[in-house]
Amino acid sequence: MKNSYLTVLLLLLAGVYVGAQESSLVADGAELTLVAEDYDFTEGPALAPNGDVYFTDQPNDRILKWDAANNSVETYLQPAGRSNGLYFDHDGNLLSCADEKTQLWRIDTEKNVTVLVGDFDDKKLNGPNDLWVDPNGGIYFTDPFYKRPWWEHEEPEQEAKRVYYLSPDMHELRVVAEDFVQPNGIIGTADGQTLYIADIGDKKTYSYTMNADGSLGNKKLFTELGSDGMTVDNQGNVYLTGDGVTVFDKTGQQIHHIPVPEKWTANVTFGGPDQDVLFITAMDSVYTLAMKVHGVR
Repeated sequence: MKNSYLTVLLLLLAGVYVGAQESSLVADGAELTLVAEDYDFTEGPALAPNGDVYFTDQPNDRILKWDAANNSVETYLQPAGRSNGLYFDHDGNLLSCADEKTQLWRIDTEKNVTVLVGDFDDKKLNGPNDLWVDPNGGIYFTDPFYKRPWWEHEEPEQEAKRVYYLSPDMHELRVVAEDFVQPNGIIGTADGQTLYIADIGDKKTYSYTMNADGSLGNKKLFTELGSDGMTVDNQGNVYLTGDGVTVFDKTGQQIHHIPVPEKWTANVTFGGPDQDVLFITAMDSVYTLAMKVHGVR
């Protein structure tokens, strides 16, 4: 009887804790809002300096822009190198995992394209998928292998599926993490201390300590859940995607889940001038949700 009472009490306390966390994340009365639909597969949301969010519709080879002020969407660039993951650098250029040629691109404000990475050890990359820019301007990106219908090759040229780091001067590319089944989502903390990498193929997400030279150390299992795309908020919570959006605190404890009415949720970021709108890409649609917390760009 005593053990049963304690069990019930612990469950009630856990419910109170999670409820309190939930109320501190989502704005009071906020509901998931459909912004636009009728795409083929949405991915790669990236926060622009003014609060707009750029995202991709990879099967249709285009990058789109959500205008935060008007809550409207328009095509920004097409064709777009079959872009997947996107991120803005510190100079306002849009970085793209350009999957068509397995390259990493920089797209300036005039839409001029510079290929930052074309290969590694004279071999094609597997297909850059997602990326994050550290406080120094260096770029981390994941390189899984998903066979694409627009490729002529059937097998990867790289011997492993890795995470790479491109130095801030854009001159040195090196491997910083490997031993993955299929690395995918990646995000770092604004202080440049912690990097999260999702091994979606192994249904796990890891945390790493970022060193001053861009190398990684102190690998730890963060949670037994993989992720397609990821973001973090100003409280240090980590947002993983797949079955909707699942939120974990910095210790790896799940504190919230946001259901999304699609078969798959691919990615997520914070948008708007105050970075207090959660922007979600899911299958053929994009959604927003007003938040109490905000992003950390």
